[in-house]
Amino acid sequence: MEKQELERGLKNRHVQLISIGGAIGTGLFLGSGKSIHLAGPSILLAYMITGGICFLIMRALGELLLSNVDNHSFLDFVAEYLGKKWAFITGWTYWFCWISIAMADLTAIGLYTQYWLPNLPQWLPEIIALVLLLSLNLIAVSLFGELEFWFALIKVVAIVALIAVGAYMVVTRYQTSMGPVKISNIWSHGGWFPKGTNGFLLSFQMVTFAFVGIELVGLVAGETENPKKVLPEAINNIPIRIILFYIGSLLAIMAIYPWDSLVTSESPFVEVFSEIGITAAATVINVVVLSAAASACNSAIYSTGRMLLSLAQEGSAPASFTKLTSHKVPGKALFTSALVIFVAVVLNYFMPDQVFTIVTSIATTCFLFVWGVLVFTHMKYRRSMRGKKQHPFKMPLYPLSNYLIFAFLLFIAGILLFSPETRLSALVTPLWFVLLWIIYYFKFEKNH
Repeated sequence: MEKQELERGLKNRHVQLISIGGAIGTGLFLGSGKSIHLAGPSILLAYMITGGICFLIMRALGELLLSNVDNHSFLDFVAEYLGKKWAFITGWTYWFCWISIAMADLTAIGLYTQYWLPNLPQWLPEIIALVLLLSLNLIAVSLFGELEFWFALIKVVAIVALIAVGAYMVVTRYQTSMGPVKISNIWSHGGWFPKGTNGFLLSFQMVTFAFVGIELVGLVAGETENPKKVLPEAINNIPIRIILFYIGSLLAIMAIYPWDSLVTSESPFVEVFSEIGITAAATVINVVVLSAAASACNSAIYSTGRMLLSLAQEGSAPASFTKLTSHKVPGKALFTSALVIFVAVVLNYFMPDQVFTIVTSIATTCFLFVWGVLVFTHMKYRRSMRGKKQHPFKMPLYPLSNYLIFAFLLFIAGILLFSPETRLSALVTPLWFVLLWIIYYFKFEKNH
């Protein structure tokens, strides 16, 4: 049987915006008030450190992907350098990561829709969004790219507008309800570490969650027209984007409002735009966070489908998942993933929100594992290339940067165990890996 090839239907602009969209989630628009409250101005340092580590992870991934552009995902490299068992465990874990992110974002879509239609049952917009996004993913990969392009553009415009408003207010020393806007507002309320080391360290969990999905650009590489040109560009621009979008917007927010006067219950973006007299600010930001949630859910459906396809190609999932539709997309894999995500909508209808928080915390823990495996695979690849010709897009400061990433991932795992909100998830997650190991043993090892 001839191996079917995914359509290379993603253009450069699609990949560039997908890589931006992967790094800007609802965490920034909604969660930034809470994270600022947790750490004060030191949150800027937490974002810079985490962003730097994520850039190194992406450079490791980029080097792997460009070493063989015929491989369609990093899972192919895991199988090649670490073996089939690791590919099985990593692939299913990554699939589960994105399933839980889709669950989270569908719930968010239900909640945001209630801003306009408070009497609408929460599950209804979730079902509509799931059916709509699945349909668009089934048509063509170029349509997924187009949708993601516009979703990301909405987020970028909102952030650039916030930074521009902040700059204008600083220059004109604009008077707000909290006094004049000035740069010194950032540090003049208790210094850079007003909540001490404890607040600074605890903020890393939320900051790390804001970056999950950044590696999605590595998954879309297999469907770009020119991966050798597009991928290095998208990865090398990540630090600039982190500085502009995260650091820029948080600096603007804290210059306008002293960090300790921000309301944690609503988006700081709403507060800022309301302050300058935009009465529709809450509505505008609600559109932005709705598009951010739809964007993340769209990415989740895309990646769960591609992950099942990769798993099936490796023999770790039913062979029927390798079949592509006439539009060159993995139809059965996409539909199956959407069906699992739909179970979450049903559970969300019957079960309380706590279950949901646990699922997203487990996803964060699983992402730490996936990133760790990815970086370890990169090390194995580099060792195998000793004395051979290598391509120019190399991981900077190898192997020191790899060990630095491992240290950071262990540090985040420690924070997850330390925080009462995430401790249970961090302790429960290893059971998932044990379960996968048992399944692999009975399916592939016992009778061979």
